[in-house]
Amino acid sequence: MAPPRRMSSGQQDFPWWLVAFGILCFGLAVVIALNDLYSQVFNVVAKGIGITVGVTLAAFLLATLLGLGIALAGLSGNVVLRQAARFYIELIRGIPILVLLFYIAFVGAPAFVTFYNWMLAPLIERNWGQALLVRDVSLLWRAIIALTIGYAAFIAEIFRAGFQAVDIGQIEAAKALGLSRWQRFRLIVFPQAMRVILPPLSNDFVSMVKDSSLVSVLGVADITQMAKVYAAGSFRFFETYSIVTYIYLLLTIGLSLALRGLERRLRRRTER
Repeated sequence: MAPPRRMSSGQQDFPWWLVAFGILCFGLAVVIALNDLYSQVFNVVAKGIGITVGVTLAAFLLATLLGLGIALAGLSGNVVLRQAARFYIELIRGIPILVLLFYIAFVGAPAFVTFYNWMLAPLIERNWGQALLVRDVSLLWRAIIALTIGYAAFIAEIFRAGFQAVDIGQIEAAKALGLSRWQRFRLIVFPQAMRVILPPLSNDFVSMVKDSSLVSVLGVADITQMAKVYAAGSFRFFETYSIVTYIYLLLTIGLSLALRGLERRLRRRTER
């Protein structure tokens, strides 16, 4: 049996799914505009969009930086760094994000406060500092830190795979030219690895938009939490969660389309 023929860019299927999605979104937008109940629900739930976007951006930026550091440690020549990076990745990947949220919020934060007060005890006794209370560590930042720690393990593996996909011959050629380790990474490895890294990294970004809804279990006023509070008081579960689904679809599919466009642009630029 002959293998399936790969279609060129000009032969790709017309995105009828996107047309159907656009019609669905337009229809729901009309319902929200004309129906007072749906309009009220949307106005309440939409107040959490800022928190959702803020949590996603902050956690993903921190997770990307931490994941890059872990990936570089895992590829270093130091056996201690390599083993520490592997230990972190395997440990964190085995813990569900929801469990990690609870652990950081109700175990990690108190432990941090206890350690902080112990370190500054001499200053606090002389009234040169103030003791930190657990309630001083906001639930918002506990949620961001938990998402950062959880996603960093997966992002580290994405970076590792991208770096190892670069042809070893090009690295050897850069060594022959006398480029330093940092120059080889910045000029040779990283630009080529980004073609491999960007698609799965984009997928993780979209996934974090959805997983940010888990912060509602800590009472953070994101989209899901606003919906839970409204639905519990009004018992309008169908209308409320239909609006929540609508908002998340707009965020995730819109973001997916934007990231695919960025990937195509970068691919064309590297092929020139």
